[in-house]
Amino acid sequence: MIKIICVGKIKEKYFVDAIKEYEKRLSKYTKLEIIEVMDSNISDINKALKIEQDAIIKHINEKDYLILLDLDGIELSSIELSEELEKIEQISSNLVFVIGGSNGVSDALKQMAKKRISFSRLTFPHQLFRVLLLEQLYRSYKIRYHESYHK
Repeated sequence: MIKIICVGKIKEKYFVDAIKEYEKRLSKYTKLEIIEVMDSNISDINKALKIEQDAIIKHINEKDYLILLDLDGIELSSIELSEELEKIEQISSNLVFVIGGSNGVSDALKQMAKKRISFSRLTFPHQLFRVLLLEQLYRSYKIRYHESYHK
């Protein structure tokens, strides 16, 4: 099972449609749950991160393998990501990805994470990044099962 916890909501229909498409594609391989937590608009960044952290932690349990999407995380190729996820799924069947808000995530969440992954040193809009994550998860399963898609 894969759970994706995201700070913020998707507003644009084209992102919603893309997310639904990848949810449908991924349903062949795994159960998927996407949880949206409210982003904090407080000007004090530390307080905002704490509020978002508390909202995220409510959806994480002991058996979850927490993977944080983080600019300072390790960068992997699609093949490496596929291999890494396969290894992790042998340890835990509950993969949880966290996509933080515009201010990132708290240090406490960074410490809780068992793995921190960066997709790029570039900064992406959160709505687009959710689509990118879903696409890479789908690609990972296609690679793992030697199905055509990844080139």
